[in-house]
Amino acid sequence: MLLSILDLEKVSVDDVMVPHNEIIGIDLDDEIAEIETIISKSEHTRLPVYEDNVDNVVGILHLRRLANLAPQSFDKTSIQTLLDEPYFVPEGTPLSTQLVQFQRRRERVALVVDEYGDIQGIVTLEDILEEIVGEFTTDPADQIEDVVREGPESFLVSGTANIRELNRAQGWELPTDGPKTLNGLILELLETIPEPSTCLQIRGYPLEIIASDENRVRTVRIGPRMAEPGD
Repeated sequence: MLLSILDLEKVSVDDVMVPHNEIIGIDLDDEIAEIETIISKSEHTRLPVYEDNVDNVVGILHLRRLANLAPQSFDKTSIQTLLDEPYFVPEGTPLSTQLVQFQRRRERVALVVDEYGDIQGIVTLEDILEEIVGEFTTDPADQIEDVVREGPESFLVSGTANIRELNRAQGWELPTDGPKTLNGLILELLETIPEPSTCLQIRGYPLEIIASDENRVRTVRIGPRMAEPGD
């Protein structure tokens, strides 16, 4: 575990954050019934609350605070009275630094922003702890929804899968010094949106594009790593 802690200097919040397009939160412009559904289905205890879209976050809601509300008083106004101020951190912040900042500020959730102040994603204290000790499960590979075992040595993987999480869960060695997602890694290499059936090899791993659309790779088949020159 000590080596993992030391490696936090080399890993930034960008590597472990939930990206902008996958953030789940409460939109105050939604009907109250829709908000209730999001809260009831949430797997998280803290949710960003925004107006119109996630770029306009007004606060963070700790769901436990809702227990103090009488059912008849549950409305948008009461939700707003329970919000904590959003906490923003710059992209590129090393995990070691962010871990200390979470401790000092007694925060558990931060919104990651770029140099223009635009939200890039959301990172939690739990995300950083998982980076140190691994997933809080006996077999993290079984918990990754982006990976489906197709055969003894092949997997179907979502293009949105985080490369670091794939490497940790599957024991792979895909490159992590560039794009954060499998889709990004493939597009960087090919410099175009590949058609289905396109095949390529990355770090010895054979990849076949199973599904893609006009702007991204959706599904990839990954086989067992093959020996490369110099291995």
